[in-house]
Amino acid sequence: MAFKRASKVGAFIPTSSMGDIAFLLLIFFIVTVVFTEETGLVVTLPRAEAGEEGLRDMISNVFINEKGMISIDDMIVRTDQVAGVMAAKVAENPFMIVAFKTDKETPYGVVSDVMEGLKEANAVRVFFNTDLNLPGVAY
Repeated sequence: MAFKRASKVGAFIPTSSMGDIAFLLLIFFIVTVVFTEETGLVVTLPRAEAGEEGLRDMISNVFINEKGMISIDDMIVRTDQVAGVMAAKVAENPFMIVAFKTDKETPYGVVSDVMEGLKEANAVRVFFNTDLNLPGVAY
C-alpha cells in the first residue's frame, strides 16, 4: 500500500533577519570609513593699515540699473559715451580697475555695449558684481 504525505515541505529561506543584517553592515561601513581631510595650503594674508584710500583711486565704478541707465563714477552716461569717458580715466591711471555692477534684470544688450566700450578704452581690468543692494547705491 502506498502512503501519501499530507504536507509537502517546500524550499523556504528565512528573511526575518535580513533587515538586521543590512543594518549591521551599514553601521559597520559607516564606522570603518576614513574621511580624508583636505589640508591645502595654509596662507596668512597680511593686514593693511590704511589701504582703502589708495584703492578708491584705483577703482572706477560702472553701475547699470534694470532700465539700462549707465553711471560711471556717479556720472550718468549713454552707451556711446562709455568709451570716451573710460579712455580719459585710463589715460589718468593706466592700472585702473573697473568695478562693473549690474542689476539682475539689466538687458544683456546694454551690458554687451558697455563691455565693448570698455574694450575700446583699453579698460581691461574688470571685475563683476551683480548685487545692487549695497549701502549708498540707489537709482
